[in-house]
Amino acid sequence: AEVVVSPEHCKGCGLCVAACPTHSLELGNGLNVLGYHPVEFLPETNCIGCGVCFFACPEPAALSVYLKKIEAA
Repeated sequence: AEVVVSPEHCKGCGLCVAACPTHSLELGNGLNVLGYHPVEFLPETNCIGCGVCFFACPEPAALSVYLKKIEAA
């Protein structure tokens, strides 16, 4: 799975970071146009696509969770 963060909508509250069971999110070092440190996705952490981060986020447009399509053999 993959979490896509919209850095310009993220207010850096960290609720999604705290809620993530696989520790796949962290607050970034850079600032967005609002002066917040937006969350960054860490792909190497094996995100399970549970969506807990999405539901923890108070900003509806800040992040989305996408499940990877598994190709049939």
